[in-house]
Amino acid sequence: MKKVILAATIMMGSVFTAVAQVPTSVVDVAIGSKDHTTFVGVLKSANLVTTLQAKGPFTVFAPTNAAFEKLDKGELKELKGVLQELLKPEQSAMAALILKHHVVAGNLDAKTLMDTIKKSKGKNKGQVELTTLTGGKLIAYLEEGKVKLKDDTGRVATITTTDLKAKNGVVHVIDTVLLQGS
Repeated sequence: MKKVILAATIMMGSVFTAVAQVPTSVVDVAIGSKDHTTFVGVLKSANLVTTLQAKGPFTVFAPTNAAFEKLDKGELKELKGVLQELLKPEQSAMAALILKHHVVAGNLDAKTLMDTIKKSKGKNKGQVELTTLTGGKLIAYLEEGKVKLKDDTGRVATITTTDLKAKNGVVHVIDTVLLQGS
């Protein structure tokens, strides 16, 4: 009987340990996702791993592999084939600029983001302007119950998965690579 109780206690202890562990950084969240290998590759090329492993907090809107593929296959003619360029060391500044446009300072979980959008007033009622690490702007708004992000080039991304938490922030998965206009 003691052996059974001890085994159950050990098993329960390891389950609680596994559940209680939160990834250390938003980078670890991305590294742990099979749908973000391209994002992680560009992140490494951009030399942003250390930056996004810092204390933060950060809110990261992480495009999926499919989002990068869509961009690379000529969604915008001038960007056809851009992905291979972004992975080259000599393009680290461009890669950093694109990825920093997906990061906002602070910890905006889905509830906070939705509440802020719903409470917005005046001419911007129903939308919130977010300032990215590049100083660019993203407009967050609700459409059919989903949070959408619009960049200043008019591209729109839908948040498909929310609140992937890390100790230094939160990651939301998006279906489109966002760009910053000139």
